[in-house]
Amino acid sequence: MVELCFTGPAAKRQEAMDCLRGLGFEAKPSDAIPWRTAFPEITDAALPGVCLRGARAREGLTQKQLSEITGVPARHISEMENGKRPIGRAMAKRLGTALGVGYKVFL
Repeated sequence: MVELCFTGPAAKRQEAMDCLRGLGFEAKPSDAIPWRTAFPEITDAALPGVCLRGARAREGLTQKQLSEITGVPARHISEMENGKRPIGRAMAKRLGTALGVGYKVFL
């Protein structure tokens, strides 16, 4: 058994489901909701900082440890995570490399 997940135009959903049923796949009900519905308090402006905090936590790093790895002052990391300091492209690339994620999540 294999489970597949697709992203595409909503208007083509039924057509895709019909094609997959023809190949022997069946739809499974989902109780998933969009993350923006679950967390309406996270604004577009706050998203880069939330992503930074999440990526840092995923790696099990403190702000101080990330500071030591990147050479970025821990105070600046805190300010970025809290939306008080913007994360520019160069900084995003530096953080992305250190945290093993694509830099665009921080922009």
